[in-house]
Amino acid sequence: MDIRYSANPQDVKRYTTEELRKEFLIQNLYVADSVVAVYSHVDRMVTLGCMPVKETVSIDKGIDVWANFGTHYFLERREIGIFNIGGAGTICVDGKVYELGYKDCLYITMGAKEVLFASADAEKPAKFYMVSAPAHCSYETRLLKIADANKKPLGALETSNKRVINQFIHPDVLKTCQLSMGMTVLDPGSVWNTMPVHTHERRMEIYMYFEVPEDQVVFHLMGQGQETRHIVMKNEEAVISPSWSIHAGAGTCNYTFIWAMGGENQEFDDMDTIPTQDLK
Repeated sequence: MDIRYSANPQDVKRYTTEELRKEFLIQNLYVADSVVAVYSHVDRMVTLGCMPVKETVSIDKGIDVWANFGTHYFLERREIGIFNIGGAGTICVDGKVYELGYKDCLYITMGAKEVLFASADAEKPAKFYMVSAPAHCSYETRLLKIADANKKPLGALETSNKRVINQFIHPDVLKTCQLSMGMTVLDPGSVWNTMPVHTHERRMEIYMYFEVPEDQVVFHLMGQGQETRHIVMKNEEAVISPSWSIHAGAGTCNYTFIWAMGGENQEFDDMDTIPTQDLK
């Protein structure tokens, strides 16, 4: 497991491009029949990827759960949200099987002991993108299909940010301890998310960009509003955004991204907005 420690915003001002990428960028999440995991000490969030091809893969494959979490199994003190961004697949949670198509989501509550991933077709394997947060109580494991997501249209073509926010793991949809996740889809001709930018000191965020063509990129903006930086990102890469950092992006074409948040609260109206003209 890759361990990422918290970064001081004063130090980040002096980072080189390579140092910035090493600290915050998450790449190569999908390795055949493996689990790739990155543990961030920012709110103790874990980002994972699993691409089962020929095998049924356990969530803790290759992870020393006791050494990394001090627990007996991965979700003993954690909850997790899982999106499928590949071919059809299944997730078996303590003997119950859930079928996930493209862009479907599964929320698994704290206390699930066995989580197994499989693909319906080895030629078109599922790609399970996951974010896990610490939890202190259990709610309900629930499958959320893309058609059932709470959809919020925002933006306009005139400002190049016409998009639909699909709320999945969200207080308006289901109860969780602290994890929130959703998917934002930009219309063709739109490239910006999200202006005006904001921070939220009470929780961190992780973005994962996908549906980015091979010859295109997304410029992910981060840093403090008066000391912005950027990371150039490609398809199916994720980025850690500490609570002190803005998180926005501009693509060379439209794209989709999955956002995940965890921290002090789940209030979505407590953002600290920074006027666009004040950015530096």
